[in-house]
This record gives sequence, C-alpha cells and structure tokens, in this order.
Amino acid sequence: AYERTCRYFCRKTNSVVVCVGYRLAPEHPFPAQFEDCLTAAIHFLRTAQDHGVDPSRIVICGDSSGGTLTAAVAQALVNRRDLPKLRAQILIYPFLQCVDLNLPSYQQNDRVPILLKERTLVLGLKYVNMDLGLIKELFKGCHVSEDRRLKYQKWVSPDYIPHEFKTRGYKASPMYLPSKEVCEVVETVFDPVFSPLLAEDSVIAKLPETFILTCEFDVLRDDGLLYKKRLEDHGIKVTWCHLQEGFHGTV
Repeated sequence: AYERTCRYFCRKTNSVVVCVGYRLAPEHPFPAQFEDCLTAAIHFLRTAQDHGVDPSRIVICGDSSGGTLTAAVAQALVNRRDLPKLRAQILIYPFLQCVDLNLPSYQQNDRVPILLKERTLVLGLKYVNMDLGLIKELFKGCHVSEDRRLKYQKWVSPDYIPHEFKTRGYKASPMYLPSKEVCEVVETVFDPVFSPLLAEDSVIAKLPETFILTCEFDVLRDDGLLYKKRLEDHGIKVTWCHLQEGFHGTV
C-alpha cells in the first residue's frame, strides 16, 4: 500500500528511503512493532555509509500509527551515545496520547471518515490486546487515576489548544471519577511507547528538529498540536503544516 508513496518521497527529496516492514498486531502483540522499527533504525544508523548515506542526515518519518512509532523511536534514541544523532523526525497526523479522548478534535471529528472516534480506540485497544468493552470508560476518562491526572494535565489539556481550533462546536467535557478496576487494566496505554506525548521532560528536551503535519478534519489533530507545544516549550525547532481541508489518511 505504501510502496508508491515511498517511491514518490524518494524521487522528490533525492533521498534513500527505507520502509520498515514491521510485524503487525494483533498476531504480534505490542510492543513488537516498536521493537522492529527501533532495530531497523539502529541498524541503518550503523550502516548508513554502506548505502551511500551521510549518517548525520538521517530522518525518520511515519504517518498515523507510523507517526506514533516514529515519535517513540526518536525518544528511544536520545540517550544513545554509540550512534549518530537523528537529523530530524517527521510526524504525519500521529496518534500520541490516550489520556484525553475528548479533546476538541475528538469531539469535532468523531464521525469524520476514515478515522472515526470509536474506530481510533478499537484499533488502539486491539494493538495492546485489551477488552473492547472498556471503550465507554476510556471515552469518559475513567481510566486515568487522580495521580496521573495531576501529572499529565500539564501536557494534555484542551487549555493548550489554540482558540481558533475550538470554534467548531467544542464543549468542555464533564469530569468522571476514575475507576480503580479500569485504571489497573489499562496501564499499558500510558507507556510512552504507546503514548509518546507522555514522555518525561528530560527525553522531550533532547529530541531532534521536528516536522508535524496536522489535518483539520482528523480526531488526532490535537495530539499533533499538543506535541508541537511540548517540543517548542523545550526549545526544539518545529516546522508545522496544517491542512485546513485535510483529513486523516490524506497522504
């Protein structure tokens, strides 16, 4: 499905493009996908010159869940002293957090194809092999303990979404109490490999220059906006492109 897209990027950017055929869930449980991408990235960083590539100019890129994997791999590499530093990361409408599924973009685009709000969570839960019966509780935010709410509110909040993105029918969501049972079974969704927006400041501060693409008609739009803010707050250079008429999958 992606070969033509990769060939196009290769031709237009005069780059060597490596496409990672990582194992897929649910046959291969999380985090096999991340491990495959990280292994491939490390191998290429070590052998770049064998492919005629300058090791100081390597960029990693992905769209949608591939954007999640790209962000997670970039984070995993920040403290590696045995490898060249990444030149940049490109995140195309990435999924980055599972804390607040009622951000303005989730509300505004809950029924916009191709990534309906419920479908996003169905795919996410299948990825980490969790019961789909948890969906309603996650939409209410009952999976986030008080401790986690306090920690994550400085990174994930509608307050950090610029006003112009809230004019299209956004309403603040009611706050529900956390469910101890649900909190215990969904631990994985707070792992930064699954939700890279939740990485610690010490990791975010070391990330490479970043390009983020967001689309107006996409439930994941605000994940990109929040990550942009976090990166910029730490002095990371971010190039941001927003497609006003764009939708998820537009690449």
